[in-house]
Amino acid sequence: MKTTAFALAFAAIAAAAPATAATPAAEGATVKVTPLGSHDGEFCALDRAMVFEDPDGTRILYDPGRTVRGADDPRLGQIDAVLLTHVHGDHLGDAHTPAANAGECGKPDASVKVTPNSNTVNIVVGKKAKLVVGGEMHGFLAARLKAAGGDPKQVQLLRFGGSAKVGGVAIASVPAVHSNGLDPAFLDDGHAEALKAAGLTAYVGPPGGYVLKFSNSLVAYLSGDTGVTAEQDLVVRRFYNAKLAVINIGGTFTTGPAEAAYVINEMVKPNAVIASHANEAATRNGQLLPETRTAQFGKAVTVPMRVPLSGRTMTFDADAKCLSGC
Repeated sequence: MKTTAFALAFAAIAAAAPATAATPAAEGATVKVTPLGSHDGEFCALDRAMVFEDPDGTRILYDPGRTVRGADDPRLGQIDAVLLTHVHGDHLGDAHTPAANAGECGKPDASVKVTPNSNTVNIVVGKKAKLVVGGEMHGFLAARLKAAGGDPKQVQLLRFGGSAKVGGVAIASVPAVHSNGLDPAFLDDGHAEALKAAGLTAYVGPPGGYVLKFSNSLVAYLSGDTGVTAEQDLVVRRFYNAKLAVINIGGTFTTGPAEAAYVINEMVKPNAVIASHANEAATRNGQLLPETRTAQFGKAVTVPMRVPLSGRTMTFDADAKCLSGC
């Protein structure tokens, strides 16, 4: 039933799209993707955050992490919704950089501490945006949002198989194979000290990823942090037919370049992929460094790999063909 409902929602979006959306080359039919990393024009170690802008102007921030400089970061502009895949500090945001280009690309300066609150919650409150989450993250983040002066109703729960719509963008939650422990730093003192003493973290349900369908019919898969999982074939490719993928390639805790390339080539099979979460200084002066995981991944995939250079907007048509910025 949920699958049918989501398919009908996608169909409704397509029917409501303006006539120009059928022409991928038209400016109004492109989806804009802007990485918000730590160093201008580079792809650096802490970079996760991206803004996706629908042709109708709806703007969605994905995993703010530590490189978005709070709600006042001038790169944000209007934000209608924030997507959070899980609560690890490099995604939820236990700290953020104090200024553009602070520290080194391989080791950015993320010295502005924001715990027990978080960068994500601060941005949602400041932008009066929706916060879309899965698992049991809803209750915890609703409480944190209230404590920060926001409205708990801004948090929207989206579990696997469910769907939501923000502006012209349909959002579905898909599984990720990872963990989702909450660092005690995000908790008030009493709970934090007890967990620290026991060597534990609070668990807030499973992590996840997302599939977005934009009003020009482009379907994008945002993997979050994940290993190889069968749903990347069964759900992301076969049901949603994603044409653009954003996938983590950092290794150790998630898929590395070889595993991520297998996911792209054999499972999701999109028309293009954006590398993410590489945990390295992947570029210098905007050029991909040859001895990096990102370069290894680019050589291994059979579709165009796009490097997410901070602040450089890429535009994609319905088939994930990059029309500018790549």
